[in-house]
Amino acid sequence: MAIKFKKTYTFALISTSYITLFSTSLLSLLLWFFEKFSISITLFFALSIAVFSFFVIQYRVERFIYRRVKKIYDDVSLLESTSFRNQPITTDMATLTKQVKKFATDKKLEIETLKIKEEYRREFMGNVSHELKTPLFTVQGYISTLIDGAIDDKKVRKKYLERAEKGVERLVYIVEDLDMIAKLEMGDVGTQKSKFDIVELIQNVFDMLELSADHKNIILMFDRKYSKGIYVYADKEKIRQVLTNLVVNSIKYGKENGTTEVAIEDLVKNKIIVRVKDNGEGIEKQNLSRIFERFYRVDKSGSRSVGGSGLGLSIVKHIIEAHDEKIYLESEFKKGSEFSFTLEKDK
Repeated sequence: MAIKFKKTYTFALISTSYITLFSTSLLSLLLWFFEKFSISITLFFALSIAVFSFFVIQYRVERFIYRRVKKIYDDVSLLESTSFRNQPITTDMATLTKQVKKFATDKKLEIETLKIKEEYRREFMGNVSHELKTPLFTVQGYISTLIDGAIDDKKVRKKYLERAEKGVERLVYIVEDLDMIAKLEMGDVGTQKSKFDIVELIQNVFDMLELSADHKNIILMFDRKYSKGIYVYADKEKIRQVLTNLVVNSIKYGKENGTTEVAIEDLVKNKIIVRVKDNGEGIEKQNLSRIFERFYRVDKSGSRSVGGSGLGLSIVKHIIEAHDEKIYLESEFKKGSEFSFTLEKDK
């Protein structure tokens, strides 16, 4: 590492002045005492002492500081801070203080980020375990009952096999969603964009989910009649999944005899915004910032009764972001929620 000294000689000059003043005064007194006082000799002595003292003090101080500063750099480099290690060694205390403070701040942020990630990892692993454990134990219980003798009863056998099948379907659903979100996060799932009619796609999603909505007497509807198609440029199947997940969510958490309304509006010249609004349970303010996290559930106690993998909204967010678009959420507790996302218009 290169040595870089900042040439500030204030300390050396002041120290030299004290030494020169003392030495010259002492010499002058001695010469005067022995009656050999000479101005030329005194000035020559003062100049010699000043020059010699200045260079000795300056050199010694810089070497003293450099050795200790170099040890700081060497100690810090053990922490593998590339940016800090590549800095030239400086003996300027102001510069060194700034560098060390910046290094300490960066490390503090890094440690805090790692703590957050570790907490998130623990929570994620606990959620995965819980989500998989419930259907696994269900399937295991039914199969064990059949093995223990219930298989001989045709009615019980059929009922238990059907329930076990539902448990397996839920496991497959969770694993497929986990696989999907892992690929989305790693960027392994590309978008295959094409031109399509978003109005027609929404109607197809409504048709597919009509029976589920009927069970709770929820009406699926547009905010108004769209007399002609609205064409966008996006990955049709992924946007279908986004709409499906949002509408399914609105049905799950919607209230009896409620509504799920979809609106399409122009945002800017080349963008539209799709809004999915319901008048269901709504979301409390403290939960809004975490609603798109994997497995995050607003109601920790009873929400699992409505089914699902707990990954739907996280997948929605990743798909929209993969399109370089934005997703928004507005919600009022006990009054309903509105999820909206932008899409690029077809040119």
